[in-house]
Amino acid sequence: MLVADSKAGLLRAGDVTVACSIGRGGPIAASAKREGDGATPLGIWPVRGVLLRPDRSPLPAGMRLPWRWLRPDDGWSDDPADPAYNRPVRHPHRFGAERLWRDDELYDAIVILGHNDAPPVAGQGSAIFLHCWRDGAMTEGCVAIAKPALLALLPTIAFGDAIEIC
Repeated sequence: MLVADSKAGLLRAGDVTVACSIGRGGPIAASAKREGDGATPLGIWPVRGVLLRPDRSPLPAGMRLPWRWLRPDDGWSDDPADPAYNRPVRHPHRFGAERLWRDDELYDAIVILGHNDAPPVAGQGSAIFLHCWRDGAMTEGCVAIAKPALLALLPTIAFGDAIEIC
């Protein structure tokens, strides 16, 4: 299991420990998580799969997780009125949806976490990922680590693993 210690700013995976950042709103009980609050939900979240940007992130050797290449029109619904709330979508999309193909490197590698997805409850938070960081900057609610660390970590994670955010 991966453990993201929100107080210490560290992500542990086995015997590897790396610096991490969390949401600008700080850690919050999952039951109190709301769309747009910038908070990172505490709890244990299953790892669902990985998205990789093909022009910036090679497929790590030994990858055991379900994965696919990110496409320029990929998005993730963050609109509580959308029937596809907290699900992947394609742009253009008639509801609000985050664009996953970005100019910065934040989403060059995305580990999809199973927060509020079984089933999604509108307004209780969407798009909670483990992704690349920008010099330790706070996120919008995700957990982020340096891109080289994330790419090195990916082959060590298997389907059925989870991340504990504490």
